[in-house]
Amino acid sequence: MTNTPKPKLRNPVPPQPQSPDDSVVNTQKPYNFVSFPQERPRLEHPAGHHRFDHNCLHGTLFLTLKVKTSLHVSTGIVVPGSDIVTRVPLIKTMAQGVDKHLLIQGSSLKGCIRSVYEAITRSCICKTKADLRKLPEGYSRECKVDIKQTINQVCDACRIFGALNLQGFFEFNDVKCENIGFNTGFMPSLYRPRPEPGSAYFDTRGKVAGRKFYYHTIRAIEKGQNQGIAIQQAAREYTFITQLQFKNIKPEELGTLFVVLGQDSNYPIALKVGGGKPIGMGTMTVEVTQARILQNFDDLRSHYSTYTPDNNHLLTGEALQTFIATQIKTAHSRLIQLPQLQQLAEVLRYPTDREPPEGMY
Repeated sequence: MTNTPKPKLRNPVPPQPQSPDDSVVNTQKPYNFVSFPQERPRLEHPAGHHRFDHNCLHGTLFLTLKVKTSLHVSTGIVVPGSDIVTRVPLIKTMAQGVDKHLLIQGSSLKGCIRSVYEAITRSCICKTKADLRKLPEGYSRECKVDIKQTINQVCDACRIFGALNLQGFFEFNDVKCENIGFNTGFMPSLYRPRPEPGSAYFDTRGKVAGRKFYYHTIRAIEKGQNQGIAIQQAAREYTFITQLQFKNIKPEELGTLFVVLGQDSNYPIALKVGGGKPIGMGTMTVEVTQARILQNFDDLRSHYSTYTPDNNHLLTGEALQTFIATQIKTAHSRLIQLPQLQQLAEVLRYPTDREPPEGMY
């Protein structure tokens, strides 16, 4: 009896749609990685909140943020469209104030700014889902302040944004929209990230490639009601305003913040805020309109010893630009990692002529 070879069966399971990470259609990915500095994170003792340090800066920045591609910062709540006066049956909402103006939560802005600050300084990787064994040496530690010890050292970012048992030195308020109302948009369903071994997330040694950032594009992909999830959003050219208070901040730390906010003319970058980053959403530019800077004890004494606010320490116009340029110069000489800043600027540079990727949904 002869053995008749069995015919090869076709795979009964249809091929699964590819993600943006491994798609052959999208030869140009919507993101890139900023490598880690070669040196380990720099660890120093934080300034503390028990007193004002006379070697540091204290004050308030007044910011105006302008939406360049449609923006959605989700509350995580889906409501009937009739609840917020729109015709769609169900819609994902953004936060709104009592006057019904859209809001960006201060925590969302802080997270966005901190991620950029971490990338261009010698900062640790405190929160990650990556295998700690695949992180560069020295980067897998978690910064924290042990209240039982007298010596506590934290990295560049944790020192000013906060860590375990350490309150940050920047105070982020909610960001209020100056425009009345909102737009209804439709966000397509997006694939989850797929950082499997051998993907772009890892280098040739199997180590994490770096910190991930999405490119800015000239517009966001807009899908109709039949191909997307209805979202409440801020439209292009909507403006938001906020104030950012700070204390015990070194000049180089404030200068690095100015670079993150796109104030360095050599590295004109914009922020990526909220959801839909792979399809081009969330691009915002920042303008520092005013700054109240308290630099010594006399400034602090006069600021806190009167009920009548004064503008003696308020910088605007040319004086403000000179102050910003001085702090940025100090940041480049003391804190910023130039290779990482150059890599980041290639991703977050704005304006841009980059088109949004197709096939992302």
